[in-house]
Amino acid sequence: MQKKRSLWLHPAAKPLLFLICCLPLAWLVWAAAMDQLGANPAEALIRSLGDWSLRALCLTLAITPLRTVANVPALARFRRMLGLFAFFYVSLHLLAYGWLDMGLDLGDIAHDIAKRPFILMGFTAWVLLLPLAATSFNRAIKALGAKRWQLLHKLVYPISLLGLVHFIWMRAGKNNFAEPAIYGAVLAVLLGWRLLRRWRSGSRGA
Repeated sequence: MQKKRSLWLHPAAKPLLFLICCLPLAWLVWAAAMDQLGANPAEALIRSLGDWSLRALCLTLAITPLRTVANVPALARFRRMLGLFAFFYVSLHLLAYGWLDMGLDLGDIAHDIAKRPFILMGFTAWVLLLPLAATSFNRAIKALGAKRWQLLHKLVYPISLLGLVHFIWMRAGKNNFAEPAIYGAVLAVLLGWRLLRRWRSGSRGA
C-alpha cells in the first residue's frame, strides 16, 4: 500500500495529469485542422467539448469516493486540477457555441439563451462554476474561511445536475438517451454515495 501511495505523491504525478487532461483538446484541435470532425465540424466540436466538460465534472466528483473507498488520501491533491479543467472545458464549450453557432453576436446569444431552456441550463452551470474557479486557490480558502469555502464549493453538486439536464435536453431532440443515461447513472452513484455517507454519519450521531 505504501508503494501505491508514493506513486500518487510523486512530483511527476500532477504534470502527468495535466498533460492527460490536455489530450482531448489536443485531439480536437488536430481533428479540426485535419478535417476529421465529420460533415458538421462546428457541431462536432461544440458537442465534444460539452462531453469532456461533463466527464471532467464526473472525475472531479469521483475523487472523494475513490480516496475514501480505496483508502488513498493522496488522491485529494488532484481534485483542484480536475475541477479547473472542468471549468476550462465548459468555458471552451460555451466559447465554441458563441463563436461557431452565433458568430459572437452577444445580442443573439442572449436571445438564444432566453429562448432555449437547455442552453439556459448549460449557461447557468457555467455561471455557477465561475466562483468555484475563482476561489480554487489557497489564498481564497484563507480569505473565505474553511467552512464558507467548503459551502461555496458544494455548488459543484447542482452544477453537475444542471450539466446533466442540459445534456439530456439537448439529446432529447434526437431521441438519443443512451449516453445521457450512462452519465446519469455515474452521477447517481457519485452523489448517492455522498447522501448515504451523510445519512449513516447522522444515524450514528442520533
